[in-house]
Amino acid sequence: MNKKTLVIGASIKPERYSNMAIRKLTNYNHDTVAFGMREGEAHGVIIDAELKQYTDLDTVTLYLNPLRQIEYYGYILALKPSRVIFNPGTENPELYNLLKENNIEFEVACTLVLLSTNQY
Repeated sequence: MNKKTLVIGASIKPERYSNMAIRKLTNYNHDTVAFGMREGEAHGVIIDAELKQYTDLDTVTLYLNPLRQIEYYGYILALKPSRVIFNPGTENPELYNLLKENNIEFEVACTLVLLSTNQY
């Protein structure tokens, strides 16, 4: 099943986990959109440097440390995704609570592992 996913913290650098996630998401045929600090392209996905109001998002997968996430709380909540994935190093109890209050599911997991083990 296609799960439209927004990668927040996306990078054009192939050694970055966000870039690997974009590659794997597209390989698994998930519609993928991306936001990063710099515009660019990774595996056919445009990385936007400005926030866009995406619709029909299933998943937001985070690649920003908790302090960098703060300015995006409102944005993430407004997108109303079905879930948010906190990849290693992005764990954030403050955001967990905001997601719970807004009935948005979350998991502390690795997007790459979830995809590789058919648990995405």
